[in-house]
Amino acid sequence: MEPFPMSVYEIELESADPSQDGNETVTQSYVEVIETVISSLQEDQSAMVSHTDSSYAWKFNYGSVEVFVQLAGTNDDDILTVWATVLKLPAKNEAQLLQKLMGMNWNSTFEARFAITNNQVVVCTQRTLAEMSPAEVSRNITIVATIADENDETLQAEFGQ
Repeated sequence: MEPFPMSVYEIELESADPSQDGNETVTQSYVEVIETVISSLQEDQSAMVSHTDSSYAWKFNYGSVEVFVQLAGTNDDDILTVWATVLKLPAKNEAQLLQKLMGMNWNSTFEARFAITNNQVVVCTQRTLAEMSPAEVSRNITIVATIADENDETLQAEFGQ
């Protein structure tokens, strides 16, 4: 379920220059924020990136899952999407699985949620960039990675075929 062809990408961060008026407060671009978060979460230099003129996509390993981050652009109306697959479908006891996922969506996924796409159960989140802070970007990526990693093996053991 890769949005673009990926290539190996080692994230190297450079500190931003202060703004021209001498103010030390510098707003990081969304791309820089995402790369900072990924560099702190990735394992074994696993981060890969792909980009077009208007969008970016990253994937990296976190624990036992592969996490995908897609930035559809950098305008306020553009969307940040984060997802990780936790179970391939079909599954055993799908009615019980769906009931369990709905319950987990209610009480344990914060801003993320379990969803089904392309015959896979994923943990995902989406948000427009309007007024999104670097802390929110970090939180969205971290929540998806953590919830997916904490639940994939359990769901596969209980419902996988």
